[in-house]
Amino acid sequence: MTDVPNISPLIIFFASIITSNMVLTNFLGMCSYISVSSEYKTASGLGQAALIVMSITTALNWLIDHFLIVPLGLEYLRYVIFIIVIAATVQLLEMFLDRYFPALYISLGIFLPLITVNCAIFGVSLFMVIRGYSFIQTVLFGIGSGLGWWLAISLLAAIRHKIAGNKLPPGLNGPAIAFITTGIIALAFIGFSGIVIIQ
Repeated sequence: MTDVPNISPLIIFFASIITSNMVLTNFLGMCSYISVSSEYKTASGLGQAALIVMSITTALNWLIDHFLIVPLGLEYLRYVIFIIVIAATVQLLEMFLDRYFPALYISLGIFLPLITVNCAIFGVSLFMVIRGYSFIQTVLFGIGSGLGWWLAISLLAAIRHKIAGNKLPPGLNGPAIAFITTGIIALAFIGFSGIVIIQ
């Protein structure tokens, strides 16, 4: 286990939203990001679900890693255990949405269970281990990463909604314009990367 980096948790929080955004600078979680961003309400709902899952699972995985995996020498099972925690959290969230928000549950469709294998959520848990974050740093990193993912998918959905009525060349319809738009948004976010480095 590495020493805890001497970085303020607030810096980690803001950096994980903008300069180290999971989808725009690390390119993790692109599949659901591109697929669900065609409608703003659904994209925002998925962003909120990802924020909740990221926040909860990152904190749980830190606790499990420090109080179970490392003391028992089970580092070789770390990935499997992290994925089980993520899957259980998504299952609970899915039951909650089905019970209390059925319209959002139906609109998310297959993409809600796919949060389980969203590499952005898994990546946050792995980054907190690799970087040796403390619990407070990890919690703010998880929340910030979730907010950053939600911000990114909401921005893309809003832009795609705005250009949906415009006439585009045939080769730019659908995912092509989404990738181009993502590249431009990523350039804007990466433009701030010299301010704070957390990795």
